Amino acid sequence: MNEHMERIFNGILKGKRLDVLEGIEAALQAGVPAQQIINEGMIAAMAEVGNRFENGQYYVPEMLIAARAMQAGMSALKPHISDGDIKAAGTVVIGTVAGDLHDIGKNLVSVMLEGAGFTIIDLGTDVPAAQFVEAVTERKPDILAMSALLTTTMTNLKTVVDLLGEAGVRDQVKVLIGGAPVTHAYADQIGADGYAPDASRAVAAAKALVSH
Repeated sequence: MNEHMERIFNGILKGKRLDVLEGIEAALQAGVPAQQIINEGMIAAMAEVGNRFENGQYYVPEMLIAARAMQAGMSALKPHISDGDIKAAGTVVIGTVAGDLHDIGKNLVSVMLEGAGFTIIDLGTDVPAAQFVEAVTERKPDILAMSALLTTTMTNLKTVVDLLGEAGVRDQVKVLIGGAPVTHAYADQIGADGYAPDASRAVAAAKALVSH
């Protein structure tokens, strides 16, 4: 890894936005293709952030600042990327279910997925079931990712899955769910395709769903 890439990689790990931006600028001037910067500098760094989170070296705050540094880098690189350069891992519609205003976990999952090359359509929090179904119908994503942080809103995950069936689009999208009260057993019970206990494992779950 050359010095520019190392600076980007370490900048993301430490959440140092300026290091990331300066590293990107230097790498571009040195003729490094934008796609290579994304793959070797940024996606690799976010994968390492995920590893550290799973090993207990990183917690949510470290993940958030790393994610923000990566997002700043992605924004800086956007003008240098043509659509043909990027092979997206897939498209994900994401949101927190109706009645639930929690967004830190959802935002973290969004950023981790974006860091892994997914295109994200974020519907926000407190999303009505019908809006999820509409987004699936119109945007045709590979994955619908939903979170519920309260036992009282968890039932809305089932409502969305049922509504997808009624709308005739359930078989067109993989449903991935998560959130504090959600379990693997509940995901199976409501007919979701995947479950992730945290943001880092959401990436592995999403990759597994699109490779099927």
